[in-house]
Amino acid sequence: MARGVCRNRAGIKASRRKKLEAMLSHIVIEGITPMVDCGRYPAKAIAGEPCVVEADIFRDGHQLLRAAVKWRRKDEESFSEAPMAQLENDRWRGRFVPQDNARYVFTVEAWTDLYASWLADFTKKVQAGRDVASDLLEGIELLEAIRRRAAGDDLKLIAASLTALRRAPQPGTALQIAAQTALADAAARCGERFGVCTYQPLLHLTVDRPRAAFGSWYELFVRSQTPDPDRHGTFRDAERRLSDIRDMGFDVVYLPPIHPIGHTNRKGPNNSLNGGRQAVGSPWAIGSESGGHTAIEPALGTLEDFDRFVVQAARLGLEVALDFAVQCSPDHPWVKEHPQWFKHRPDGTIKYAENPPKEYQDIYPIDFDTADQSGLMRALLEVVLFWIGRGVRIFRVDNPHTKPVAFWEWLIGEVQSAHPEVIFLGEAFTRPKMMKALAKSGFSQSYTYFTWRNTKYELTEYLTELTTTGMRDYFRPNFFANTPDILSAILQTGGRPAFRMRLVLAATLSPSYGIYSGFELCENQAVAPGSEEYLNSEKYQIRARNWNQPGNIKEFIARVNAIRRGNRALHDFRNLRFLPADNDNILFYAKTSADGENILLIPVNLDPFSPQECTVTVPPEVAGAAPGQRFRVTDLLTGASYEWSQYNYVRLDPAVQPAHILRVEERL
Repeated sequence: MARGVCRNRAGIKASRRKKLEAMLSHIVIEGITPMVDCGRYPAKAIAGEPCVVEADIFRDGHQLLRAAVKWRRKDEESFSEAPMAQLENDRWRGRFVPQDNARYVFTVEAWTDLYASWLADFTKKVQAGRDVASDLLEGIELLEAIRRRAAGDDLKLIAASLTALRRAPQPGTALQIAAQTALADAAARCGERFGVCTYQPLLHLTVDRPRAAFGSWYELFVRSQTPDPDRHGTFRDAERRLSDIRDMGFDVVYLPPIHPIGHTNRKGPNNSLNGGRQAVGSPWAIGSESGGHTAIEPALGTLEDFDRFVVQAARLGLEVALDFAVQCSPDHPWVKEHPQWFKHRPDGTIKYAENPPKEYQDIYPIDFDTADQSGLMRALLEVVLFWIGRGVRIFRVDNPHTKPVAFWEWLIGEVQSAHPEVIFLGEAFTRPKMMKALAKSGFSQSYTYFTWRNTKYELTEYLTELTTTGMRDYFRPNFFANTPDILSAILQTGGRPAFRMRLVLAATLSPSYGIYSGFELCENQAVAPGSEEYLNSEKYQIRARNWNQPGNIKEFIARVNAIRRGNRALHDFRNLRFLPADNDNILFYAKTSADGENILLIPVNLDPFSPQECTVTVPPEVAGAAPGQRFRVTDLLTGASYEWSQYNYVRLDPAVQPAHILRVEERL
């Protein structure tokens, strides 16, 4: 319910007015969207794109209301406003476009339109043949009050209308004068906002730059970009791969940790324990005598080499995302310099990290319950600021669900208050409520369960939750098709058709998606049956590859990414609509741009082993067609054109093409 300022200008003493206003407010404002946890957390929006605001607005009686959405940057004082329109059942909608990458506040305001309310009643009485002499005098009195507030053309129109009303010989003539659209509009502009009610407290909105909503990510280990399997890769080697990544159509190059790797319990191939100094170790075992979170692993190069890599990526239109892992190797400088940041057992040792049955003997977890909590938090903030100073504006945060949610709310708030352009992607494959809480706390994007959603039912249920519930206001998904930790069962068994099918799903269902290197080569050998770990995982060793080896799907990836860039319907997440297909192995959905000009129809064969066929249904309004009207579609993957109608036959052979991405071209 609306809270706070509700003003009703009655003839009462000023000293009592505020108390009585709160008691006698006629207007109720509730059910505002976007709103996250009753306003506890900010909703999310993108600079330059409309933010649609809805609310339930009503009052006692039958008087007519008007409403507006009001907004401003959080660091400004004056509000802008835009009118809200009534939908049905007392639901109202308005929109505004936040132009800046900044924090905003907004609210909804409603008031009684005295003139429109009078006119509605006057119209009914005239049409019923009632005596309206007294009612006409009330209308004239209202217009007189409005005239005193008017200026320019509005003043002239209202004055002329008043003269005509006073001379009107018949009620019907008076009604014609009073009901002029121009007069009603002028009265709305100049009239008093009677009993105005403003929703309180103000609601908050985090407005991010467009990359927070749309982008294709490519994950690579710098050390594996070497052409020689016997030589450690460097940033200079990785530079040479950037044009290849750009040509596949990616926007973001994400690097797992690039910091010095510890020696204690250093992992060897396939996660073997104590690989020794000859093993390259896990990049997530951060810290050695060469430094910690603000240093570079010497085998990769220097800070200057990293700077050069970032600049070269930018020249090619790529952004560099850096891993932020809040953990340490036993050799990290912090272990000696700040032992209070780690939990010690009774014998004085520090317990290594674990996530049973997984064990990370080469990693010490950070203790956020340390007595020096403020010192720890400040040090971690300084790490992020250090890399921002070196040109990084995107951070992929490792396992944020193992640290306090309140810490992330503080850290992200501190960073974005000075650097609102910084994007945080939360890698939390954990319980749903924790994933939601992390997104609310400020993460710009979130990893999801997409990797494990394979059937038509699973995908429909999960995507419906993401796009139609309150999650749509704060949870931005990033659909990674694979990660260094996750080689899903369908990729292990489905071969090349499965890789192409999962790519289409990830790239067209979500505006942000990613792949981990090796996906384009359809690498799918697991370390053991039933495991999602890669055999010879480059988490623990160098993996030199021939990036152009036979069987790669690089051209297919490039085509899909080009389609994403060229079709605005794929830049939004909340415009997803599932459509009927009478085969459980074919998922069929539509995506439409906000202006309705870009319409895509996408059937995908979820079976990587066999051809599937079905009839798909396209409701005419989805295609922007009239009932019974045919329309032409073009498959953006192949260039083929088809004439479609409401019911259409589809056959998809995964060995040839796992999907259509059909753009509606014209109505016939």
